[in-house]
Amino acid sequence: MSNWDLMMPGMGLTAIGLAGVTISYAGIAHTFVDGMHALTGLTMFVGLIFLSTGILDGGISTSNRAKATTLVIISIALGFGTFALTMNSSNYTITLAGLLMAIAFPSIIIAYLAMKMPQYAKPVGVIVGLASATGIIMWFAFGLVSPDTYMINEPIAEVPEIVQPTGPIFAITILENSAIQGNPDYEPDVAHVPKGHIIEWTNADTVAHTVTSSVDFGDTFNSNMINAGEKFTLDTSKLTSSEYEYMCVVHPWMTATLIIEEPKEDVKVAIPQGAGIQQIGQVYFDPEVIQIPVGTTVIWENADNAMHTVTSGNPQEGANGLFDSEMIAAGDSFKFTFNSPGKEDYFCMVHPWMIGSVEIQ
Repeated sequence: MSNWDLMMPGMGLTAIGLAGVTISYAGIAHTFVDGMHALTGLTMFVGLIFLSTGILDGGISTSNRAKATTLVIISIALGFGTFALTMNSSNYTITLAGLLMAIAFPSIIIAYLAMKMPQYAKPVGVIVGLASATGIIMWFAFGLVSPDTYMINEPIAEVPEIVQPTGPIFAITILENSAIQGNPDYEPDVAHVPKGHIIEWTNADTVAHTVTSSVDFGDTFNSNMINAGEKFTLDTSKLTSSEYEYMCVVHPWMTATLIIEEPKEDVKVAIPQGAGIQQIGQVYFDPEVIQIPVGTTVIWENADNAMHTVTSGNPQEGANGLFDSEMIAAGDSFKFTFNSPGKEDYFCMVHPWMIGSVEIQ
C-alpha cells in the first residue's frame, strides 16, 4: 500500500513547484524573482493546510515536545511578522495581514468545533464559506463600480526622458574639514565660469554639505544634501551672465561666489611641422607664450608628422598633474579650459625640448 503520509506532501510540494515555475515564466510575474515571491506565499498557504489537517486528524497535541515546537514556530512567526508590519515599505502589507487573519480565525474556529463539537462544524463551515464568498464578490464589485475603482488600473503616465546636460566641466571642490568654521571651504572660492559649462561640485569632506544660492535661499539652484564623495552638477546655460553667491545651509559660514561670464573664443596653439626635431630656429609651439582671460579654452593642434603630448609642468620637475593630453597623433588636437588665474608651463614628454606657457589673467 502506498505511504499516504509521504505521497501527500510530495504531491503538494510538486504542485507548488509547478505553480511557481508557471508564475515565473508565463508572464504573470514580471521576473523570476517575482515568481519566487509568489511561490513563498503558496508554500505558506500549503503549510497552513497541513497544519489544519494535522489538528483535525488528531486534535491539538499537549506533549512537551509539541509545546516547545509550537513556541519556536510562534517566536519565528512573530519576529518576521513584526518586521513585515513595521520595517518594510510595501503598500500591501496591511492587506496581506488582514487576508491571513481572515483565513486563520475561521480555520481555528472550525478546527476547534470539529474536535470538540463536531455537530456544529458543518453548519458553521457553510456559514463561513458563504460569508467569505460574499465578501470576495463584494470586494471585486465595489472595486469596479464604486467611486474608488481600485480594481481598474489607472493609465500609466509617461515619464519624460531626462536629458543629461552636456558641455565642458568646471570642477569645484568642497574641501576636507570645511565644516569647521574658519577653514577653507569651496575651491575655487570665486569661480569665473563661461556660460554653457557644467559646474561639478565634489564633496571631499567627510560630512554632508549643500550648494544653495544665497539671495533666494535655493530658488536659483540647490543641491540638497551632498554626502561625502558625492557630486552635484549645475548646467550654467540656464543661468544669466551675472554674479551668484552660494552657501551651505548646514554650515552657513561656508560661502563662495559664481561669476557666470559670456563664453570666450577658443585660443589655438599649433604644433608645427618638424617640432619633434631639436634644431636652431625651429618653432615648437606656435605661439610659445599666450595670454588669456580666466575661463578660456586653449586648443593644441598637431600639424607635425610625429606624435606629441601637451603636459602641464616642465622637463626639470616633471608633470604637475593639472592637464595631460597623452599622445596626440598627427592631425589630432587636445583642448583644456583654464579656470584659475596664474601661469601654467607645459612641455612635450616625448620631446622635452618643446616647452610653452599659458598666462591666465
